[in-house]
Amino acid sequence: MNDFERNKDQVQAGVQAGASLVGRIAVIITDAIGSIARELGDFVTEGIEMREAAALSRRAEKTETTDGRPIDVDDDDEDGEDGDLPG
Repeated sequence: MNDFERNKDQVQAGVQAGASLVGRIAVIITDAIGSIARELGDFVTEGIEMREAAALSRRAEKTETTDGRPIDVDDDDEDGEDGDLPG
């Protein structure tokens, strides 16, 4: 084997090792980006759920009297009954 072939083999092995390293690093970065996206999505979902719970709580507060009894929002009868049809 002459010097040229040894140098070619050495360069080839170095390029293969470098390419393999770049591939492993790309996999690590891809996994990290996926994990970050998943965590951010979970965070946004929790924020949406908290906002919806707060809105539901505000609506519940608006439909209660000061003594905690619910206000009948459907009470439009003249006889004072709670939305029952006459008869």
